[in-house]
Parts: sequence; structure tokens; C-alpha cells
Amino acid sequence: MTILLPEPAPLRDLIDAFKRLPGVGERTARRMAYHLLQNDVVGAQTLSRALDQATTTLVHCQRCNSFSETEICLTCSNPQRDPSLLCIVETPADQNMIEASHSYNGLYYVLMGRLAPLEGVGPKDLQFQRIANRAQESAVKEVILATNYTAEGETTAHHLAEFLRGQGIKLSRLARGVPAGSELEYVDASTIAWALMERKST
Repeated sequence: MTILLPEPAPLRDLIDAFKRLPGVGERTARRMAYHLLQNDVVGAQTLSRALDQATTTLVHCQRCNSFSETEICLTCSNPQRDPSLLCIVETPADQNMIEASHSYNGLYYVLMGRLAPLEGVGPKDLQFQRIANRAQESAVKEVILATNYTAEGETTAHHLAEFLRGQGIKLSRLARGVPAGSELEYVDASTIAWALMERKST
């Protein structure tokens, strides 16, 4: 049995803070804390300042709900974006991945989560009515549901579609299938099944 020495309260608080990050457990959090305090105090101070600045200066864009320094973010205020397309994603990270594809030039709405009934997250928590109001703007012609293909993401897309259907807006969902560059031998069966169901003629 490993016996740990009592830790000073500030160190314990730092470890507990790191444990709040996704995928970081007790051992990894302790290793990160000791590394910064022993080997990179300047880095620790930089991290502290960056976190403080981010949490005190960033707001949610009034149009897309993503993080921004201003009321309307740079993406939403860009006149070169196509206002007829509205892509709904779960997180800013998902938005960044779509942007990295260089294949989409429309606008976004970021849910900042997904429906999770077991966790008490419902349509009101994700402000479905605000999304509907955004989708009803005259410039919007198509809403692309780009939530993840997880159980929660699928549930979110289904409920959003039901909520938005009947408003005269074209609804679409991101296609799913075999990833580019992959070999069928290493692709999971459910992905292959969806690829077969959503196959296209050539």
C-alpha cells in the first residue's frame, strides 16, 4: 500500500484543479503540478494569467454562442461568410474541426453541450428556442445538424430536427461512413453499416 505524504493546501488545490480536466486522473494531475512547480514556474505563472484572462474577458457571441472577445464574434461579423447556411455543432472544438476542413463557408451555432437526460440536460438548458429564432432569420435557407455520432449527439440531432421541422427550412445531417484513408479491416462494424446504408451512386 502506497502511503502519500501530507500535501500543502495550495499544492492539493492545484492537483484538484488539474483533475477537473477531461481524462486527467490523480496521478497525472500530481505529475503535472509537480512538473510546473519544480521545472517551469514561469510556465505555471503564464498558465495562471492565461486562465484568468480567458475566464474574465471571454463572452458568448450573441449570434452563434461560441467564445468571443466581443458581442459578435469575428466569424459571425465576416461579410464573406454565407448567411444562408447555419451549421449547429456541440462545442467550439467541433466548430474548429469543421473550419479546418476548409469545406464550409457558412455560419454556426454552438450548443455548448448536448442533450443528456440522465444528467439533467434538456432542451431548455441548450436554449432550443434561441436556436429556432436564429434559424428563422430570413437569410437562413439550410440548417446543418453536425452533432456527434454518439448516443447523446444523435438524440440532440433528432430533437433539434423535430423542433425545427415545419419552419420551411431545409434540414440536413452530416453524412457518416468509412473515413478517408482507412482500411475496411480496421473499421468498426457500425461505421461500415452506416456507410452501406448511406452509399451513393457513382
